[in-house]
Amino acid sequence: MTTEISPAEWLTLPDVSERLNLPILQVRQLLKEGQILAVRRDGVLRVPSELLASPLAIKHLPGVLNLLRDAGYNDEEALRWLYTPDEYLEGTPAQALSHRSTEVKRRAQAAGF
Repeated sequence: MTTEISPAEWLTLPDVSERLNLPILQVRQLLKEGQILAVRRDGVLRVPSELLASPLAIKHLPGVLNLLRDAGYNDEEALRWLYTPDEYLEGTPAQALSHRSTEVKRRAQAAGF
């Protein structure tokens, strides 16, 4: 059995706002639209920083999240999936998102079946 790896760093929504140079209301809209993933930790919504680490990861994240949600995953389950090591990806889907996005999407689609 593989074990989940925790994100190295968490960002609060104001941190995301600063990192993406967007108003906080726009960050909340991205969250509402499913463009980014946030989960509650210690009562505060937080985003794994790795998911915003590169423009390519940001570009492909909404598609992966959409596939996982279509498969019935809630945000906690999607986070767990993104941070569970995948032998084929040689790391976690979150780590592979910026350089193996097509394969990450394939695997997310297969997760629902």
